[in-house]
Amino acid sequence: MQGVLLSDRYRLVDSIGSGGMGRVWRAHDEVLNRAVAIKELTAALYVSESDQAVLLARTRAEARAAARINHSAVVTVHDVLEHDGRPWIVMELVEGHSLADAVKDSERVEPREAARIGLWVLRALRAAHSAGVLHRDIKPGNVLLSRDGRVLLTDFGIAQMEGDTTITRTGEIVGSVDYLAPERIRGHDPGPASDLWALGATLYTAVEGRSPFRRTTPLTTMQAVVDEEPGEPEHAGPLGSVITALLRKDPATRPDAAEAEQMLAEAAEGRRPHAAQVYVPTQHSVRYEPEARTGPAGAGAEVATGTPYPPMPGPTRVGAQYDTAGTGTGTRGGDALVRPPKRRRLRTLALVVVLAAIVGGGVAVALQQFGMDSPTDSAAPGPSTSATPPEEGGQGAVPAGWEQYNDPAGFSVHLPRGWKRSVSIKQQDGLQQVDYSPDKGKHLLRIAVDTSPDFSSAYDHQRDLDQQVSQRLVAYKQLRLKKEIFRDLPSSRWEYTWTALAKDPPYSPGPRRAIDVGYIARDGVEYAIYMSAPAEDWATMRKQFTWVLQSWREG
Repeated sequence: MQGVLLSDRYRLVDSIGSGGMGRVWRAHDEVLNRAVAIKELTAALYVSESDQAVLLARTRAEARAAARINHSAVVTVHDVLEHDGRPWIVMELVEGHSLADAVKDSERVEPREAARIGLWVLRALRAAHSAGVLHRDIKPGNVLLSRDGRVLLTDFGIAQMEGDTTITRTGEIVGSVDYLAPERIRGHDPGPASDLWALGATLYTAVEGRSPFRRTTPLTTMQAVVDEEPGEPEHAGPLGSVITALLRKDPATRPDAAEAEQMLAEAAEGRRPHAAQVYVPTQHSVRYEPEARTGPAGAGAEVATGTPYPPMPGPTRVGAQYDTAGTGTGTRGGDALVRPPKRRRLRTLALVVVLAAIVGGGVAVALQQFGMDSPTDSAAPGPSTSATPPEEGGQGAVPAGWEQYNDPAGFSVHLPRGWKRSVSIKQQDGLQQVDYSPDKGKHLLRIAVDTSPDFSSAYDHQRDLDQQVSQRLVAYKQLRLKKEIFRDLPSSRWEYTWTALAKDPPYSPGPRRAIDVGYIARDGVEYAIYMSAPAEDWATMRKQFTWVLQSWREG
């Protein structure tokens, strides 16, 4: 195709790279008289019609994702065009080679240079994450090293954007197996920490000349990612502890982007990052074991073992001492980490109202289907005028007519325009509970914000609530109560059905369904996102709950 003119503007000059998905061409923009790179989706020529649609969607998503990021370390996307029934992406031309080529040519990269490269990749990731984009395919081949010394991140071909669903088939794992984070292989939703894991694996490859988890087959490689620790880096120098920190199996225990950036900056100067040492396992460290609780509230002694335990999220009361850094350390008795029984507040019923009306609410189906004449709370926030409008027709995008609500309780969320706010618990020992509804609570979103949780995990809290409501609700049936990962943090999901009675206003009598997702943030605040509605509305409600979770923001 050399010499072909695309869109009456871009003339292909020569092929400068290719892979399993496509080919990259050097081209000339005859309108602006400049050199550009153009990505051709060659894989679309050889797959089935159904797979072709997925590939085309990924290509368009790549262009949209990269276009949302404004950073010098991200390859700029200039244009997207159609040719031969396929999309082609016009990008900034980077004269140079990839980090994968550098490792292949020189066997390994010097640690300080690898840290400098990692620092720029991390800055690109911070810009991407701030724009609501997860890269999901960080690897040496997608890190470009220009001849003028710049480092650029490219290929957002499987990126996931906030408001978009993942463009995959059920059960499909996308990304390079060597660099997939453990939580992704386990099937959890990826978050920013998953990209940081892949950066750690990329830096390991750079300094050691080999992938940390590469085995003989993709399956054994994935098993190694989940179950095995990488070999001790032999050539990493001051970068070694940073790599170890980024490759922690539990995403909640990895450093965040700001911490990692500081560590990489120190390593790039040849200094051993002091902050990274807390992530390096030691022989006498202790692990927090949630299964060792003696009761549903988590009271009693929790067994400690001789391996590292993940930091507890936020301040943790331990006897008369306080761990304000959220590291989970405190008074130890013998071989056990001892915590006193938790105090019990109205918090135990906070998410389900009280007594007969023990249900929270949920996101409704489309706004026009329900009344909106419920009175608004005097402190109700208005919709944010600065909220980014949803992408019309985008897969998984927050629907048109939804707006961002910045709540005084310390969170923001997108909801259909016109939903009314009320406060069901104003302030009680650190607990606030806020409701949003279009129809006086028949369909209701309920958010609980607790700055002093009674339980050490959302799962324990939901388990306690489950025991309470099962004794009070008519025809109660638990559908699911399980631990999950939400935004890289341990979380829990609880779903159930019951039959509402005529004496349980505002609910009309009949079958209802509810769902609750709870987690404890890194600052120790517990959040619960809960909804309920008539069972007949659930198919639509379930979709809208997903949109609510995607738009959720703390603070």
